[in-house]
Amino acid sequence: MAEGYDRVADRYLAWTIDGPTRLAYLDRVMELLPEGSHVLELGCGAGEPVARRLSERHRVTGVDLSPEQIARARVNAPDAEFLIGDMTQLVLEPRSLDAVIAFYSIIHVPRTMHTELLAKIASWLRPDGLFVATMGAVASPGTIQEDWLGVPMYFSHFDAPANRAMVQRAGFVLESTEVVEDEEDGRSVPFQWIVARRGFEPEMMEPIR
Repeated sequence: MAEGYDRVADRYLAWTIDGPTRLAYLDRVMELLPEGSHVLELGCGAGEPVARRLSERHRVTGVDLSPEQIARARVNAPDAEFLIGDMTQLVLEPRSLDAVIAFYSIIHVPRTMHTELLAKIASWLRPDGLFVATMGAVASPGTIQEDWLGVPMYFSHFDAPANRAMVQRAGFVLESTEVVEDEEDGRSVPFQWIVARRGFEPEMMEPIR
């Protein structure tokens, strides 16, 4: 994935910078967060437009696997901090963040790791902390799309009902969830958008039966 995003860095930025769904949810994040919040963006890409706009009002840390994407992000959003790394290996202090956002990034993580990743995200957030993420809308155990913007790319996710249940089991209270169709290389692809708040501790959840 890192190599793929390195190779398509410029094309990916041109394709995503004015994506209407991304911009709409960025606006929502901006509306929901009080000024000066500490925000983590997982899969920050080139920092445009998300990290740049958020860093105008907030303390922002961006994480991405791709060195090429991070190099661009440091230019595009100079007021933010950026790290090259794997979100699943990230170690942060518990309750140290006001928000975690993950636009079109968790879908690249093997879905067998989603439960653990969501639990980690919940642990990083302060009580009532904000979580906004794009997830898959249809089940895919793990596939490689051979020509995604010109490179092979890996995707893995559950369907929308499973995602909702998994997010709630991690200790989040859902504020909204919707499936939106995005256009990718001339075809329509559904994604689930989730807005949630950290609520109770995960161990207080009743198991799903």
